Amino acid sequence: MTARRHRTAPAGHHARARARRITPRTHWVLLCVLAVTLSTALLLQGYTHHMFGITQDDVTRSQGRADAVPSQVVHGGPVIADASGTARTAHVQDRTIALTFDDGPDPLWTPRILDVLRRNHVHATFFVVGTQVAAHPDVVRRIVADGHQLGIHTFTHPDLSELAPWQRSLELRETQLAVAGAAGVTTALFRPPYSSKPDALDNAAWPVLEQADRAGYVTVLSTQDAEDWQRPGADRILANATPRGRAGQILLMHDGGGERSQTVTALSALIPRLKTQGFRFATAGDAVGMADPVRPAGWTDHLQGMAFIKVLQAGDWAVWLLGGLMYAAGAVSVLRAAILLIAARRHRRQRMRRRGRSWGAPVTEPVSVIVPAYNESAGIEAAVRSLLASDHPVEIIVVDDGSTDGTADLVESLGLPGVRVIRQENAGKPAALNTGLTAASCELVVMVDGDTVFESSTVRTIVQPFADPRVGAVSGNAKVVNRGGLLGRWQHIEYVVGFNLDRRLFDLAECMPTVPGAVGAFRRRALLALGGVSDVTLAEDTDLTMALCRDGWRVVYEERAVAWTEAPASLNALWRQRYRWCYGTLQAMWKHRGALVQRGAAGKLGRRGLVYLLLFQVLLPLLAPVVDIFALYGLLFLDSVRIIGLWLAFLLLQMAMGLYAFRLDRERPGPLWSLPLQQFVYRQLMYLVVIQSVFTAMSGSRLKWQRMERYGSLRAPGVKPAGDDRAPVVTYPNPHEEN
Repeated sequence: MTARRHRTAPAGHHARARARRITPRTHWVLLCVLAVTLSTALLLQGYTHHMFGITQDDVTRSQGRADAVPSQVVHGGPVIADASGTARTAHVQDRTIALTFDDGPDPLWTPRILDVLRRNHVHATFFVVGTQVAAHPDVVRRIVADGHQLGIHTFTHPDLSELAPWQRSLELRETQLAVAGAAGVTTALFRPPYSSKPDALDNAAWPVLEQADRAGYVTVLSTQDAEDWQRPGADRILANATPRGRAGQILLMHDGGGERSQTVTALSALIPRLKTQGFRFATAGDAVGMADPVRPAGWTDHLQGMAFIKVLQAGDWAVWLLGGLMYAAGAVSVLRAAILLIAARRHRRQRMRRRGRSWGAPVTEPVSVIVPAYNESAGIEAAVRSLLASDHPVEIIVVDDGSTDGTADLVESLGLPGVRVIRQENAGKPAALNTGLTAASCELVVMVDGDTVFESSTVRTIVQPFADPRVGAVSGNAKVVNRGGLLGRWQHIEYVVGFNLDRRLFDLAECMPTVPGAVGAFRRRALLALGGVSDVTLAEDTDLTMALCRDGWRVVYEERAVAWTEAPASLNALWRQRYRWCYGTLQAMWKHRGALVQRGAAGKLGRRGLVYLLLFQVLLPLLAPVVDIFALYGLLFLDSVRIIGLWLAFLLLQMAMGLYAFRLDRERPGPLWSLPLQQFVYRQLMYLVVIQSVFTAMSGSRLKWQRMERYGSLRAPGVKPAGDDRAPVVTYPNPHEEN
């Protein structure tokens, strides 16, 4: 029998077809750019928010040797200029108080302090932290608008003496950029974190001041500390802030870094008290007669600063969003695990009850077995011989779809009774299946891939559900035969835990979306009523199964109908196979999207099966890269113990699912030791497949068929491959054997 020849199409049509078959590549560039951008934003956000963090300016820190600090600085005033040359200092004028506030701006406490200053007509100096500036630029703008001075207090509030010079420079530059972007000004005032009076400077701190001077900054230390960072009570803060005598002071207080209600209360009493004592209030620059250190920023600095703030805000938003997505993905994964385990348990109980009464009268009628084959010479003999060994009457139809490796010749040379070989020009697997359907003489049809071996009871077992007249198709239990190596074990785990648990759920919910091409049984009249097997998608098995469900047929899962199939033995082969599966499934989902609004069996497929596939096989894998990136972010910048604990909890959940699934399939649990390793290679490959498939579908490109390489690892029981007397007879593990 020869398949229909395709009509010759115009040259332009071929050009368009070739264009549609081109796999898009630009999305990988876009994906890499997005990943790099996201990673950069997270690294910047992590560095700025979690590497150091604001702590209190504790002046009781131990002081080291100070022989490198010039004596005129140690015994001089709190304002230090030309530190890298001939250092000069300046004292505050008598009866002058320069109020300075560190560690802000704070969205709650800084505005309250500004209110107190405004009521008392006092100006102060605010030494701001860059991360706070980026987070609250509106508060910085108010500080400037109210006539106060700004100073730099680094970007992340680290101890600068412990940083490398390039990090110090980065701390100053980033803070200046943030100030320029937020308020449109630049400042020459600088106060190092953890600093206090000039006589507390030591050899470790002095290089910091020298580097700041070379960058154009004047260092402003303090002469009196209100010690409000200790929160000793408003009265104590008031006492600490009150000068002893007439000497001018640069008073250190805080508007950020913690709860500042005591500071606000003490400040409200301090200003009127000192005014009555004859003190005047000035900014740090005015208090020492300095020319205005705060000036308008250039338009370049202003634009760069605004962009810098936007990047930091985007990083904050990304962390919030990614954190939410990570928790959502975790919750959905746990929900899925719970649903699968509950469904699997119910399905097992249901089947145990059913085994007592079966599906009905035993099905004994002959079965047509269709084997579509294209270049299957490596495994076709084992497949055909295993079918002949069935304990159920079968006719075997091998449809050679234009093979170039002698597949048809090999089967014919075997001279096996009950085996027909039909040759046709290469037209694809759906066409080969339709050829077999036309040639089949039995009402019940089993379809099997040319790389699959059946057990003797598989055909008999898979057709028993047809005793129920509502059943139109039955999915068998495909198992991986080449389980050696990590890749084989991982696929074995996926088949048992992923595919088979899903099929139990779909069977219970009456929304089976796929009868695998490796082992599936159908009513011939149901397929012919649909027009046979469609070739409009690459997942013809999924498309066909969904069409049967929408036509009102029940599709069930028979886990005892076991077939052994070859899995890809390389990452490249696995990628090609799963890419085709995933892309074809997306095609089928889109083709049958109308089931979402239908009733009956079609509605169950749409609102249960399609929604499940969309949520867990499309959207959840698309979130997986985000989860991985955020997990790395958490390990670097957050609570690494907590992140590892969450990962271990998730792994334990997967292990529990694996153990239960292996028990249901009566598989030995040994391969599950490789499950943790699966999270670092196999999982990433699978979600990249989904990403590639989604982009391919969205771009409108047409993916061509990608055939898997055959390895010849399959053997029929007790049969050696032709022409190889040295090959051993392979005995497959029995899935029904008790562990």
